[in-house]
Amino acid sequence: MNIELISAFTIGIAGAGHCIGMCGGIASMLTLGPNASSNFIPFFYNIGRLIAYACAGAFIGGAVASLLEVSQINNATGWLRIFAALFMILLACYIGRWWHGLVYVEKLGQKLWQYLSPLGRSFLPLKSPIHAIPFGFIWGWLPCGLVYSMLTWSAASGSAVEGALIMLSFGTGTLPAMLFVGHAAARLQKIKNSAWFRQTVAILILSFGGYSLIDSIKLISHIQ
Repeated sequence: MNIELISAFTIGIAGAGHCIGMCGGIASMLTLGPNASSNFIPFFYNIGRLIAYACAGAFIGGAVASLLEVSQINNATGWLRIFAALFMILLACYIGRWWHGLVYVEKLGQKLWQYLSPLGRSFLPLKSPIHAIPFGFIWGWLPCGLVYSMLTWSAASGSAVEGALIMLSFGTGTLPAMLFVGHAAARLQKIKNSAWFRQTVAILILSFGGYSLIDSIKLISHIQ
């Protein structure tokens, strides 16, 4: 299996606490309406969320690959990998609360979210569990530094398929925590807010970013 897919899955697991913080309010929304007791609502919601991730990864991966093919920039993939690694380091700083510069990147997505948010809320209360799929798809575009960081990996993947697979692997890694967020939200939120959890996750992601940065620099040096 591609090492990047394994890494994306692992980061999804490690960063799931951040996802809980971002989507805790959404989990509460899913408990509204006549189908609130359905155990399938979180499942369908997350299916929609993963579809959104895959679509975003495919679009970014395919668009960047096409641009690079037309431009024929030397070492472009290597430079993209360096950019992705730096983004991962920024994410580690954000999660560890060492530096909050990634907040400004999240704000860039707020413009699009202004239009998508009312559309998502229009599905509430959910008329049936299956309506959680389009609801989750829309909420998958919620401005999130963790998702944006993974999209930089998709940009450097070289194709739409690889970009989609990276985002799917990442999304799958977040599933265990997200599927149970509605049932154990208070306990998960307590773990997520604990200093040791934040620091452990931040150091793990920082290690991924540092390794990827060094490997990308070596790749460019070797080509030159």
